[in-house]
Amino acid sequence: MKQSREWGIVLKVKNKLSDIFHLLFYNKIIFISFIALAVLAYLFFGSSDLIIVYEILLFCLTLSAIYFLDRNRKFEIGQIRSLINQITNNSLLNSQSLSLDKNLSHIEKDIRLMFEKIQNDFARLEKLQRVRSEFLGNVSHELRTPIFTIQGFLETLLDGAIDNPKVNRNFLEKAKTHTISLSNLLNDLIDISMIESGEMRLSFRYFFLNEFLLQIVNELTPIAEAKNLRINFQPDEINLQVFGDKNKLRQVFINLIQNAIKYTDEGSIEIILTEEEKNVKIEVRDSGIGIPEYDLSRIFERFYRVDKARSRAEGGTGLGLAIVKHIVEAHGSKVEVQSEVSKGSVFSFRLKKG
Repeated sequence: MKQSREWGIVLKVKNKLSDIFHLLFYNKIIFISFIALAVLAYLFFGSSDLIIVYEILLFCLTLSAIYFLDRNRKFEIGQIRSLINQITNNSLLNSQSLSLDKNLSHIEKDIRLMFEKIQNDFARLEKLQRVRSEFLGNVSHELRTPIFTIQGFLETLLDGAIDNPKVNRNFLEKAKTHTISLSNLLNDLIDISMIESGEMRLSFRYFFLNEFLLQIVNELTPIAEAKNLRINFQPDEINLQVFGDKNKLRQVFINLIQNAIKYTDEGSIEIILTEEEKNVKIEVRDSGIGIPEYDLSRIFERFYRVDKARSRAEGGTGLGLAIVKHIVEAHGSKVEVQSEVSKGSVFSFRLKKG
């Protein structure tokens, strides 16, 4: 018991010495000023009795100044610590409720900026978490459909249908179709993952737009003709050059033209080039079913489909327009959409002119 009491006394003395050290450390200017004034007084008054009174008075004033300054310092530090604890415990409602003494206005400003940044970071993390959860849910759903369908066909074949010439080939063809859809979905998932993680690498160069688009049109013409549709593209007389990544832009045009074919039952798909001062405006027009106004703001979201049943029946992954949006934005442009139900849609964007 006695030993414990002695140890408590030692701690109190230690803390007191620590306080004195901090007093001297944080108020060293005043302390040094006291020494300097004492030396000057000694040089001025010599060894007279007056200097003793002066130095005692000076010492008392110095200690008083140090005490009050240190008290004020502790009060200000207490305010800052209290504010930091409120931020840590998430008990501050907003940055406007953050307040410090007038002398700490510059620190208050810094803490307010820090608090707002933390709030923004938390909001962004929560949004990312929601997007991630939604994305995983969508991916699971999209993968489940073709996998279960393929599984069903194979199980039916193994249960005896493989020996039935009337259904075996039909089931295998359907299983193959869903396998292709699954492969397309996985490829699009890889693409969107690389794009959104910043791993997509672009190789920018100038290339002739006529030659580039004619190749894509020739490739997709058989798909359009299978639905009795035409793809109209009139090559530009000037043979314009544009600046961009050919491979990624090829992906953009194939997605846009295939979508136009998918959602158009009669008429044609047009690709129109318009030369501007610094850019070339490119439009993909169709005479299809169009997009309702309330869907226009969401069509570039991952897995969002305007006509879900038709999109799946046509083999859509729900990621095509999201990929288009990211690639076009990586070229410093923006995809614009105009659409009217039953009259068709126009997707357009601009590329830097060569």
